[in-house]
Amino acid sequence: MSAIHEQAMNYVYQQVLQRLIGHFTREERTALQLLVQRIIVSAGGVEQVGNYKVLIAHGGGEVSSYTLALLRAAQLTIAGRAPHTFQLRVATLRHAGMTQGMLDTLNLGYSRLFFHDDPRVELLVVENQEVQPFNHLQPASVSGRETCQRNMLMVGHLTSGDCRATLCTDTYLALGDFYQRVTTWHGGVHALVSGDSPRKQRQLLAWIKKAAQGTTLPATKGRPQSLNGLFARMDEWSEAYYSDVYGDHYVASSTPSTAGHRHLAYIGIADLLEGVDLSSSPLLTEFMAYAPDPLGFHFSQPAYANPLLMAHLRGLQAQCLRDLDYEEGVQGFFQQAAHYMRSRQMPEELLSQATTQAGRIVSSTYAHQFFGLDETQLICMLFSPFIQHGERLEGYLRQCHPGMLVALPELHKVLQGKASSDMLQQWLVDASGLSMPLLQHLYRKRPLVPDDVLSSGARFGARNEGKAFQLSGR
Repeated sequence: MSAIHEQAMNYVYQQVLQRLIGHFTREERTALQLLVQRIIVSAGGVEQVGNYKVLIAHGGGEVSSYTLALLRAAQLTIAGRAPHTFQLRVATLRHAGMTQGMLDTLNLGYSRLFFHDDPRVELLVVENQEVQPFNHLQPASVSGRETCQRNMLMVGHLTSGDCRATLCTDTYLALGDFYQRVTTWHGGVHALVSGDSPRKQRQLLAWIKKAAQGTTLPATKGRPQSLNGLFARMDEWSEAYYSDVYGDHYVASSTPSTAGHRHLAYIGIADLLEGVDLSSSPLLTEFMAYAPDPLGFHFSQPAYANPLLMAHLRGLQAQCLRDLDYEEGVQGFFQQAAHYMRSRQMPEELLSQATTQAGRIVSSTYAHQFFGLDETQLICMLFSPFIQHGERLEGYLRQCHPGMLVALPELHKVLQGKASSDMLQQWLVDASGLSMPLLQHLYRKRPLVPDDVLSSGARFGARNEGKAFQLSGR
């Protein structure tokens, strides 16, 4: 970079900083100075800050978007006072529930912060356990979607169609692998910065650990003494969970590289966000042009991580398992989630449409687009007719496929692995979305009893893991 070009870019960055600070309140300017101090102290002084690299996990939610803007302001503030400033790595876990709208919002925020042309900033995405440069136009991985679909169905069948476990488990269990990869990739990072509250961190950590309880993983004593150790343990929990779910059909994933492994510092700034109304913050609504996607998956509240799809599943449950109307199930979910939906500023017309036939079509289309599942397969999952030697199979057929009742004895033989017709095998595969080996595996499995992790999450996490660390990137 020539001296003239460098001078021109520095001018541009200072303009970005001025526009950023122009959207800060007096309290936010104070928070910015405190963040600058924390980073410099963590780096070992202003002389060392130029060699310091910090990571933020960015899932596109309000907290991480706001934290990212604050971090950018700190990076450019230090650049204006010292010869060098810290390096910034921004990493996103791409999962099946991430819509194009969410990706576009991420990219718009990066553009507003002038990240794309700044060599001091790395924009990464992890999809299907692979680290890649961020590209909001990159199509979703076919293999990644197939893996998510398979995991979602297996978890759904084994938890008897528990909506939260079905939709959230796969994404949350991917966090340990995600953090190991983005903290060690290409030399690693020195610190993790987060605006998440300790309570939210404990809840998410409790969810992940609770999922692994009852597996064959040997009990671990004590809590990890470092972030690196915590992420490795989270990955162990995930491996144990899926090993238990799939049994002999489980194929272990590649272990994240430990190259660049170092003791990670943690810079928490939740206290700096106290009192900030993120939903109306000019920094988010005006500068970042932040707009939540009502169809996207959100880490911040596992109970309502994907409201429209969860409402759709509740509607199907009401209609097929509880002898109620589809609309009653949807409305019941929305009443339960009313406070959260208001906080997410979900459009009233979208909520009103969800209880109609048109809304049901939209939800079904969404489930098929992102998870590759049609309504027949979702209903089959909610019934979970194959587990425990097919004890619910007759009820499932009677309710959903009465014409197949005559074939009930033969279907049991198929699921037992006995000689059977190709036509019956194909019917089971089409109705469930799962392969015959996995269906026969489910036939031999007992159900997992879903536990209300969220109601005891903070207590559970605090007792077992002590200090909370940033997990979600919400």
